[in-house]
Amino acid sequence: MGAVLSFGQDPRWRATLVDRVNPLPGQRVLDVATGTGLVAFALARRGCEVVGLDQSQDMLGVARRHLSERPELARRITFVQGEAEKLPFADGEFDALTFTYLLRYVDDRAATMRELARVVKPQARIGMVEFGVPESPPLRAAWRLYTRTGLPLIGRAVSPAWFEVGRFLGPNIEELYAKEPDLAGLWTRSGIEDVQQRRLSFGAGLVMWGVRSGRGKRAA
Repeated sequence: MGAVLSFGQDPRWRATLVDRVNPLPGQRVLDVATGTGLVAFALARRGCEVVGLDQSQDMLGVARRHLSERPELARRITFVQGEAEKLPFADGEFDALTFTYLLRYVDDRAATMRELARVVKPQARIGMVEFGVPESPPLRAAWRLYTRTGLPLIGRAVSPAWFEVGRFLGPNIEELYAKEPDLAGLWTRSGIEDVQQRRLSFGAGLVMWGVRSGRGKRAA
């Protein structure tokens, strides 16, 4: 459904995320809300040691099946079940962190962001991909028509469950930005600095990144 909603653009969004986080070979990276592991695989291809975390065993099952088809990455990726709100890792355990389509699904976004920042080292990079809402009024109107009408129709063609997903996504995305109009400020208050963002696909995609505050310099 992410691919459908983005008109097939989400691979480009994920590639931009990995580029902005720019992990170095040998670094340990946590990918939160890993889903089927697409970002985790991209990180591992850069020579990183990756832990992919998701709360859904079904999604992790798909990720592990995909990993079994990529033996060259098997030693670099571990998938674990867990929740972003309470990560099963020590303080400062990772050199970088990524997450995708997460903040719309947690009850306390500020606490979740603080938890994400907790498990990375000072000056480690943190990045996310999220759906966006176009800022241009004509584009926003077209986006709203597609998400309110097109997505449910596409979902209905797949299954009743996907119809409900299609009907849910558009309002859910807009709700995030209504409740959190200053995402960069949310990140900053959580201990992340130098927060930057890039809107993609006419504003339908958002990549945001920053570094955990603290002493020390990130390796070049």
